[in-house]
Amino acid sequence: MPIDIRMPKLSPTMTEGRLARWTVAEGDEVSSGDVIAEVETDKATMEVEAMEDGIINKIIIAEGDVKVGVAIGVMAEDGEEVPADYEPTNDVAEEAPAEEAAAEEKPAFEEIKQEKVAMPTQAKIEMPKKVAATGKSVSNKLPSQGGAKASPLARKLADDLGIDLDYVTGSGPYGRITKADVEAAAVNGGGAGSSVFKRDVNEAKQTPLTPMRRAIASRLTESKQMTPHFYLSMDVKMDDLLKVRQQLNANADGKFKLTVNDFIVRASALALNDYPQANASWNVDEIIEYGSVDISVAVAIDGGLITPIVFDAENKNIFDTSSDVKGLVKQAKEGSLKPEQFQGGGFSISNLGMFGVKNFQAIVNPPQAAILAVGGTEQKVVVENGEFKAASVMNLTLSVDHRVIDGALGAELLGRIKHYLETPTLLVV
Repeated sequence: MPIDIRMPKLSPTMTEGRLARWTVAEGDEVSSGDVIAEVETDKATMEVEAMEDGIINKIIIAEGDVKVGVAIGVMAEDGEEVPADYEPTNDVAEEAPAEEAAAEEKPAFEEIKQEKVAMPTQAKIEMPKKVAATGKSVSNKLPSQGGAKASPLARKLADDLGIDLDYVTGSGPYGRITKADVEAAAVNGGGAGSSVFKRDVNEAKQTPLTPMRRAIASRLTESKQMTPHFYLSMDVKMDDLLKVRQQLNANADGKFKLTVNDFIVRASALALNDYPQANASWNVDEIIEYGSVDISVAVAIDGGLITPIVFDAENKNIFDTSSDVKGLVKQAKEGSLKPEQFQGGGFSISNLGMFGVKNFQAIVNPPQAAILAVGGTEQKVVVENGEFKAASVMNLTLSVDHRVIDGALGAELLGRIKHYLETPTLLVV
């Protein structure tokens, strides 16, 4: 009998996915485990594998947003004839009660029972629509304030001449703009280096949200509104670390290439191991302290952001840490990460230093309780033993969930990260 190919549930929070493309065509023979399609979820681009051997009989949906359980194609067994009027049934789950929906959005560990709180809704801003009949572009410029004090004849003349009435001074009663004022403005310009002529405004572009962008918006909005953030910042002297990194890379014989970010991941792992009470999450009526240090590393990809995880980071040396991070970043860029590689984690690192950013405040990624924002390294004048000297300085800012980590604990954690970075030999032993 025919085999229905349905949109699979590829992550715990997935209710629909965007069918990006089929990697097979109608009539192709496939075996169980063969990749037949690619789907964009709220987390990443995932591969869909054939569950059985057979022949692709029909592709029902070529691409687009599809709810989990909806039939996207039909397979047939070898030699089987599929009736022309065969219609697969859809297996779409009904809306779950609020409690079930909340439970479904939990991280990988099942014991987390994070309470869902109804979020205020935001009104969608409707953009001006094109008028196809006239072929005119619609400007997103607000109506002119000056036009409200202009005579009808002055407004018509201003439209004909392309003059912005906001920049015209009226000579009529109560500052009313007259035809003569518009004519004078057209001849004399705006004066004082400005212009009365309307600027061309490009037509507004509307881009539909991808599942990933929608998930990022929802998750971070909830975090910013519901998580009581506070921020701690410290400068770190990086001269010794940069020397150690240079020496190690110079003698690597191509076996590895350490980055500053590798040292930051390693330092954070050791610091969290020293302060296990900071390696924790808020869970409604309890705080969960993790048994291992699993660090999420933010990676920018097309269309958004993903945070693959370095598991058991406290037990890995700097070289294993570097290898893990490079492998995860490569997989993230290729869209080949598995769900278990980016779901969970107890602490996040976001590094924007390579973009020239000096410092910034990141948003906590719930249910985690902290995220480290890393700025770039720059030359500064510092005072040591009463003397001025140049130093390479990097800024770190720790964003913290105050329900889990208090000020003193957050300061001690950040101070310990700073200590490890300024004593780099501790990171390579």
